Amino acid sequence: MAKSVRINEQIWAKEMRLIGEDGQQIGIVSREEALKIAQEKELDLIEINSASNPIICRVANYDKFRFRLAKKEKEQRQKSKKIDMKEVRLGVRTGEHDLDFKRKKAVEFLKAGKKVKIEIFLKGREHTHRDLARVIIENFLKKLAEDFSFQTDQPIMGSPRGFNCVVTPK
Repeated sequence: MAKSVRINEQIWAKEMRLIGEDGQQIGIVSREEALKIAQEKELDLIEINSASNPIICRVANYDKFRFRLAKKEKEQRQKSKKIDMKEVRLGVRTGEHDLDFKRKKAVEFLKAGKKVKIEIFLKGREHTHRDLARVIIENFLKKLAEDFSFQTDQPIMGSPRGFNCVVTPK
């Protein structure tokens, strides 16, 4: 559970807006009266909103409340869309046939609706030819555009190890 919830004696507010176990508003009551109502029904007093004035509390079973809260969080995590990103790595000395193969793989990924990160790594003395590496990645993108229509999320950017860019299908 992401946030901690105060219950019963942990709640220090003198007055609170109380909600009953059936969801009906009981009204604004003192802390002692709210605790007494919760104890009579053999339930817990749970702080719902501490930011409001007066705070909002509910009479309910704490274990069931925690379970429902965890279930809501799990559903929200499942609903959030994960962006699947695939990588295509190039090199300065990568041959023409290998570039074609990697281009076909990138097209497959784009057709599947995935983002594709195209990277070119420079090793050793290759760092002195950064302009050549940039040309290689630009040519790769031009050939990729002939096969599949895409949009560039992140333009070609230099990094200490080389260049990269991110493309997504239109």
